[in-house]
Amino acid sequence: MYYVVTGACGFIGANIVKALNERGIDNIVAVDNLKKADKFKNLVDCEIADYVDKEDFLQLVEEGYFDNAIEAIFHEGACSDTMETDGRYMMANNYRYSLALLDFCLDHEIPFLYASSASVYGGGSVFKEDRSFEAPLNVYGYSKFLFDQVVRRRLPEANSQVVGFRYFNVYGPREQHKGRMASVAFHHFNQYRESGKVKLFEGCDGYGNGAQSRDFVFVEDVVNVNLHFLDNPDSSGIFNLGTGRAQPFNDIATSTVNACRALEGKPALSLAEMVTQGIVEYVAFPDALKGKYQSFTQADIGALRGAGYRADFATVEQGVTKYVRHLAGAK
Repeated sequence: MYYVVTGACGFIGANIVKALNERGIDNIVAVDNLKKADKFKNLVDCEIADYVDKEDFLQLVEEGYFDNAIEAIFHEGACSDTMETDGRYMMANNYRYSLALLDFCLDHEIPFLYASSASVYGGGSVFKEDRSFEAPLNVYGYSKFLFDQVVRRRLPEANSQVVGFRYFNVYGPREQHKGRMASVAFHHFNQYRESGKVKLFEGCDGYGNGAQSRDFVFVEDVVNVNLHFLDNPDSSGIFNLGTGRAQPFNDIATSTVNACRALEGKPALSLAEMVTQGIVEYVAFPDALKGKYQSFTQADIGALRGAGYRADFATVEQGVTKYVRHLAGAK
């Protein structure tokens, strides 16, 4: 029996593959689209049974090739570019493809754990898994939102596990291929190494410079939550996957810089000291993001806790420090 991970060469998918390996599981079918070939590097240190292109996988599923052969599907594959304007592509990739896999899993009673997104909440200020708080700002968010609505309708009659995770701002190892869509922590590490400074947006939506706040969640915590539900197949639903804390982008900047400085044998600095010394620089807020930007997110994780997940989540300071050491190749 195989564990299937779609988006296996991507950020969260590759971390799930690695975590399954650490449990001694290597009968994994990795599904992805390697049009951007460099993503293969995320699986170089992982063990898998097979790699299948995403289009070929869907065809094999529909032809019955995987009938009675799958233990569970982690569906992490999606177009995650929130600036993508091709709605037809987004809906085909994120909605229709997901729907086909959901149908297959429900028909064959296979656990289906999939990636939703906090983008379904749009510009709202309440982040609770309830239809009244959902109003996506872009077609990416809408594609995730629409699939969640299908899941809600199917869950009451489902005879197998279906779990959707509304990921908040995830950061950590194996995201280098994402380019401009990689986390702020990743970009800050590279900016500091290249120029000795990091850049943040100036204030917007009533927030001061760099004070826009998000729920930043370390990828190790994301993987741990996924595996918790794999271990508890009687738990289904749609859950926020964040820390339950909102921290300003300024915290990402100071945590990244101070982690880099620690590796250089230099003392930590406060945000004010970094600004004065020109280490933190604020740049104009992009016109292209106005009206499409979440200036504040904070997951309500009451439902997640209610489903039995009790572990603590890393703070920005803890997660970013660990991530910087990984990026720098430190032991």
